[in-house]
Amino acid sequence: MPLPFLLIVMAVALCLLWFTRRQKTGKVLFLLSWLCLGLLSLQPVADGLMRQIEKTYPTYNGQDPADYIVVLGSSYTYNPQWAPTSNLIDGTLARVTEGIRIYHQHPGAKMIFTGAAAIGNPKSVAEVAALAAESLGVPQGDIIILDQPKDTHQEAEQVAKRIGNAPFILVTAASQLPRAMVFFQQQGLSPIPAPANQVAIDSALNPWERVIPQSLYLLHSERFWYEFLGRQWQRLTSRDVSAETAAKG
Repeated sequence: MPLPFLLIVMAVALCLLWFTRRQKTGKVLFLLSWLCLGLLSLQPVADGLMRQIEKTYPTYNGQDPADYIVVLGSSYTYNPQWAPTSNLIDGTLARVTEGIRIYHQHPGAKMIFTGAAAIGNPKSVAEVAALAAESLGVPQGDIIILDQPKDTHQEAEQVAKRIGNAPFILVTAASQLPRAMVFFQQQGLSPIPAPANQVAIDSALNPWERVIPQSLYLLHSERFWYEFLGRQWQRLTSRDVSAETAAKG
């Protein structure tokens, strides 16, 4: 990720400045890493990167027939003393609430929550998301929990096994949705995309908010880089699978 990488580069630059005669190299490395960190923390840069991914699919406002609404898991914690929605972090709550909004447009549909338990956590992200949905009025009988998948590829496999060819709406972060759609399509499914948790700001901002580096926008840059790496890995592994299938054929 950009932040730890750039901090490592800065540390190397400081070592060169303090302990070697490579003063020019150290100065150049430190300056470049400092500039990159600053640029990635600016709203126009960070949201410009995120917008490239998030604009792929529009917000779901249709009435497409759907038997299921699949909400993919993400970051969470579990504290029974907290309100159920407080246990959903890093955009997971936005996915769940968007799924509930769509659920109310499709009477009779079932909500599917996916995601395994984090190490040391007594509950899975799917269970915690389901508890939040129940607290927001979704009947328990309309909720299905798939708490074994550990990544998006496994989520697609488990959903395919559970619902077959039934029509469904796929809800996840707008930045993750293009990659998620590919995984589900590889399973022979035809998901209806429903992006949630858009973060690239298009509305007017105060002038100083656009020119002062902020940790919020660095997070946006990191999310873009995470998805960029994920798409490259997805393409690479897809080619490997295709080549292996062709060789067997």
